[in-house]
Amino acid sequence: MEEDIYTPVYVKGLFDRMSASYERMNYLTSFGFSIRWRRQFLESVPACSDPIEVIDLLTGMGETWGSTKKRFPNAKLTALDFSEGMLKYAEQKCQTSFHGQVCVLHQDVLQNELPSAHYDVVTCAFGLKTFGPAQLQVLAQETKRILKPGGRFAFVEVSKPENWVLSALYGFYLGRVIPVFGRLLLGDPQEYRMLWLYTRNFGNAQETMRTFEREGLSTNYTSYFFGCCSGFHGQK
Repeated sequence: MEEDIYTPVYVKGLFDRMSASYERMNYLTSFGFSIRWRRQFLESVPACSDPIEVIDLLTGMGETWGSTKKRFPNAKLTALDFSEGMLKYAEQKCQTSFHGQVCVLHQDVLQNELPSAHYDVVTCAFGLKTFGPAQLQVLAQETKRILKPGGRFAFVEVSKPENWVLSALYGFYLGRVIPVFGRLLLGDPQEYRMLWLYTRNFGNAQETMRTFEREGLSTNYTSYFFGCCSGFHGQK
């Protein structure tokens, strides 16, 4: 089964099915820290009030947009995802909370039509774990391609803590407790059980950071809340 969980068809179907409850569940799976982590990882990129180009990859339901617009108030914000289920809610959020000013794109980040050397800032929150090693290499290549020279990027992901006690507790919470909420919300706990499987396989962002470094991008690693979340940021 694990050989198939990284295929675009599988991942897309998973998030389409979870879309109605994902924002709430993301909050629960992170003990409520997801909102704080979305803000913190953006702090690794210098704030800017110029009319720059920012793109949020794997945008989901647009949960990071609020923090992004606060840090880059005059930016043109583009958001990309390939899940129709997620983008349905993202489009609603764009109209109701952002006055239709976010450019929402329905594309696969690994096979996209984005212009080269176009974006000043690339962000991505909580999407890395659903990629295998070869896909992460493509993601690094695409990030480098679409960034302007000198452009900056920041990625963050829920992670498996290195401390074995905390890891065991976190694994029990994500693997056993959260699926119960999934059953209540969806009638099927399997989708939310997959979140722990992805997180366990992912570990933390250090190996992905090295993948980005091998593509010639400068990177710095950051760990949040005893390793329950990790990320990296850098510059082209």
